[in-house]
Amino acid sequence: METNIIVIISAIVALIIGLAIGFFIAKSIVEKGKPSQLIADARKEAESLVKDAQVKGEKIKSEKTYRAKEKFIELKSAHEKDIMQREKKMEDAEKRVKDKESKVSNELAQNKRLTQSLDSKVKDLDDKREAFSKKQEEIEKTHSQQIKQLEVISGMSGEDAKKQLVESLKDTARTEAMSIIQDTIEEAKLTAQQEARKVIINTIQRIGTEEAVENCVSVFNLESDDVKGRIIGREGRNIRAIEAATGVEIIVDDTPDAIILSCFDSVRREVARLSLHKLVTDGRIHPARIEEVVAKTRKQIDQEIAEVGKRTVIDLGIHGLHPELIKMVGRMKYRSSYGQNLLQHSREVAKLCGTMAAELGLNAKLAKRAGLLHDIGKVPEDDDETPHAILGMKLAEKHGEKPEVCNAIGAHHDEIEMTSLLSPIVQVCDAISGARPGARRQVLDSYIKRLKDLEDIAFGFGGVEKAYAIQAGRELRVMVESEKISDERAGQLSFEISQKIQTDMTYPGQVKVTVIRETRAVNIAK
Repeated sequence: METNIIVIISAIVALIIGLAIGFFIAKSIVEKGKPSQLIADARKEAESLVKDAQVKGEKIKSEKTYRAKEKFIELKSAHEKDIMQREKKMEDAEKRVKDKESKVSNELAQNKRLTQSLDSKVKDLDDKREAFSKKQEEIEKTHSQQIKQLEVISGMSGEDAKKQLVESLKDTARTEAMSIIQDTIEEAKLTAQQEARKVIINTIQRIGTEEAVENCVSVFNLESDDVKGRIIGREGRNIRAIEAATGVEIIVDDTPDAIILSCFDSVRREVARLSLHKLVTDGRIHPARIEEVVAKTRKQIDQEIAEVGKRTVIDLGIHGLHPELIKMVGRMKYRSSYGQNLLQHSREVAKLCGTMAAELGLNAKLAKRAGLLHDIGKVPEDDDETPHAILGMKLAEKHGEKPEVCNAIGAHHDEIEMTSLLSPIVQVCDAISGARPGARRQVLDSYIKRLKDLEDIAFGFGGVEKAYAIQAGRELRVMVESEKISDERAGQLSFEISQKIQTDMTYPGQVKVTVIRETRAVNIAK
């Protein structure tokens, strides 16, 4: 439609242009003065132009009309194609809707069939339930009639018969159960005893250790008897200084090239021995030098204790032990239990525990750890009232040991209840180590305990700085602080300590109490 309008407008425009041209030509001819001929020529020319314009207009009109038709045909085909696509989509949608409707109809029909089947089954079940109830009522009625007949025949009610039957069954079951239990217990005892003997024997056979040789004296060898005089010093000042600094009694007798160091505490005895060795080697022996050497030797012993502890745990393959516990293990070297060296005893128990735990399929490393630490409560000297097993358990807990190890330490003398299988293993191995022939000497341990009690009594009084039991417990030498104790008080203190010993202790012979008060004035020249 728009194309036709454009064609018409184009033809009209061409016609107007032709008329305008003819008008201008006619006007120009009139102005030149040749009206008739010129007008005729102008008209001819105008007519020809009009014809040409009409021809061109028709041509343009026909072309535009053709193009408009082509465009119309193209738009029509596109429109028809779009309509066909929409119709196809609508047909597909209608088909899907019909399929869904058909599926829903089928499902509804199937549900209807299932519902009908379920209703029929429910009805059958109700009928069967009703029939079952009727049969059950008939059975109960028949059962009650039979019970009444039995009660009439036996002359006994149903409850009485039930009680009698239950009692009879109880007696029979109890008799059979007791028989089975007795047989099971006997078999378990026999098997357990055989297995226990086997494990213990295998463990003992795989462990071999030396016998105890611990005593209370050490022999210090000298190059010549001349050294004895230097050790004694002028008026005995050197030997008194050594005894005061170490707490060890030094016995100088006629034994050639040797002196005897006597003390129940092996740490003090070792300090005295090493100090004497340094003093004799150096040659300078006087009270000031003695105190300096003894102080250095104590530090050396502390380092040696730590090294002994490290070597012990490495030898046993124990890892991750707290440094304080390692030091306690090292101090066991200088402790004894009933004459048995405590470190040797603990190593032996650790090996026994590891072997026995391996035999029983338990953790051998954990058992070794518990066996090594089971007597660490004997090492500290600041707590004499708590049992060593409980004290050792507290120390192990304080330094982060596992609950199984702590329980094994605390329960190896039955002070607490055992909560793991390691506890009886440690208890048994401790008994094995202490009970073997030659392992312990009861007399030595009680003797050492008596000397320790003597020193503890002295420390119970105020102002006491040091206390040493010497002369095999026949003398108690007490050093007091001169600032706190006067000369008069020193005599009273000696009497009070002796009375305390008579009251609280049992001992053979007599005990001499010596209280020493020393005043020192020290200045330094710079």
